[in-house]
Amino acid sequence: MFSFQDQFSAATKSHFDSQIELMNTLTSKAFESMEKVIELNVNATKASLEEYAATAKQFSTIKDPQEFTTLATSQAQPNADKAVAYSRHLAGILSSTQSEFAKAAEAQIAETSRKVSTLIDEVSKNAPAGSENAIAMLKSAVGNANAGYEQLAKSTKQAVETIETNLNTAAKQFTQVAEKTTRASKK
Repeated sequence: MFSFQDQFSAATKSHFDSQIELMNTLTSKAFESMEKVIELNVNATKASLEEYAATAKQFSTIKDPQEFTTLATSQAQPNADKAVAYSRHLAGILSSTQSEFAKAAEAQIAETSRKVSTLIDEVSKNAPAGSENAIAMLKSAVGNANAGYEQLAKSTKQAVETIETNLNTAAKQFTQVAEKTTRASKK
């Protein structure tokens, strides 16, 4: 039979190992996301430069204001569409990252809660008479902490969903304005 100190030491080591594993997972996911954002930005910049060069060539051959207006108008909708596509792609990367962070944190919280509950149960079996109130208070504190973690996870998930909804709404409104501008300039 293990002493309380041995049980506590083993639980502490296990918790520390779990924390290190969580930090490694979160760091890895953060780097993966940054790679995706950098790749998105490099591709967008490269495409923009190529399109800018082609458009500059077209503008350099313009001979009258009507041609200028026609060319400028023809560029409005494709540029708006590209901006919307970029925003959606970026939002997708951020949403995916948040989701992976939340999953890792939830798994860590669940595992830690399970280990703490097991430790408390083991300690309570070997606890001296008269320590029932202390054990009950400890179990209550752990239960309250778990409830707090669960509420935080729910709030974070709701916040991310709200951000995604707002980004989608903004992208939709931007597209509508760009389409109206394009139609108005064609008239």
